[in-house]
Amino acid sequence: MKKILAVTLGILTAIGGFVDIGDLVANSQTGARFGMRLAWVVIVGIVGICVYADMAGRIAAVSGRPVFDLIRERLGPRIALVNLVGSYLVTMLTLGAEIGGVALALHLATSVHYLLWVPVVAVVLWVVLWRTKFETLERVFGLLGLALVVFVVALVTLPVPWADLLGEVGGGPPPTENWATYGYFAVALFAAAMTPYEVFFFSSGGVEENWTRKDLGTERVNVFVGFPLGGLLSLAIMACAAVVFEPASVKVDAITQTTLPVGLALGKLGLAVVILGVFAATFGAALETGLSAGYTVAQYFGWEWGKRVAPRRAARFHTVVLVSVVLGAALLLTTIDPVQLTEYTLLLSAVVLPLTYLPILVVANDRDYLGDQVNGRIRNVLGVTYLGVILVAAVAALPLMIITGAGQ
Repeated sequence: MKKILAVTLGILTAIGGFVDIGDLVANSQTGARFGMRLAWVVIVGIVGICVYADMAGRIAAVSGRPVFDLIRERLGPRIALVNLVGSYLVTMLTLGAEIGGVALALHLATSVHYLLWVPVVAVVLWVVLWRTKFETLERVFGLLGLALVVFVVALVTLPVPWADLLGEVGGGPPPTENWATYGYFAVALFAAAMTPYEVFFFSSGGVEENWTRKDLGTERVNVFVGFPLGGLLSLAIMACAAVVFEPASVKVDAITQTTLPVGLALGKLGLAVVILGVFAATFGAALETGLSAGYTVAQYFGWEWGKRVAPRRAARFHTVVLVSVVLGAALLLTTIDPVQLTEYTLLLSAVVLPLTYLPILVVANDRDYLGDQVNGRIRNVLGVTYLGVILVAAVAALPLMIITGAGQ
């Protein structure tokens, strides 16, 4: 049982990273507009995040220190500060979107306007982050997020033209779209899979759980089970939208539409389960992003951090988390749409991806920190290849957003 529960860090990280509010809508939008033609991007993203999350987790297990801490030490405070500013901005914006996602899930369950839920969600989120043990966070919300498997059940239940659906994979844009929008959504999906807070949270979570060299097996199971699971759920969401919305040429721009295929396939019970899954996944992602904001800032400045130490000893860490939650909630209270906010955040995330992943690759090759666990040839080939893909996505993100009007 302990070995099974040990995987929940990977499940929480994967579901919070792959299936947050932005991905719920982005995958539905992509399925509705492109069918399964962009499914290959999700697969590329799964492999990429596994490659770098494995590096980040291995660094934490062998050195006993989180990635961001070593980035500052290895590359110097100036480069680390640029990394900190970029990653914190993206993480804080994502936190706001996740709070909005939780509020939207509560709106679906209660019909109360989501903006009225935003302050409530922010307060509850802070209390949970302040009072709840790390292991409880990962196990409760990681496992509850598995309710999103209902998308897989719905896909099996729906009348799916499997030959047509699989035949679309890897194809170019349909007649109703163009290569610019195809590229825009490809970059957004890739950025969603490779969001910086995922590796910072995963690495810091390994330190929170006191990983050592003996836990390298657990680390790898977390990576190679958790993240592919998140990717599978993303593909199921995309496929459900492709089956229900693409034939009718319906564009998806709301979370209510994202859950509709499950309701059509499984009725009220399925709808109740998917709302629970949306709530758990977005709340889990809010926990991740809130903690990640605190992790990066505290680790850069060398403060006490994390939930493994008494709150009074890590007061500055908890203050950063609190301020980040307040900023995220305040951003939503401007009435900006949380779905749009996440879409813009994903493109900004694409721009700053190189700042996150190049330093991880450098540290993963440093024998002073990893000894005999440094990257081998295959890991480095994969790391450098994906770094090239990351650079292409970073360069293309803003031009594609301008050309397409953010995918319109």
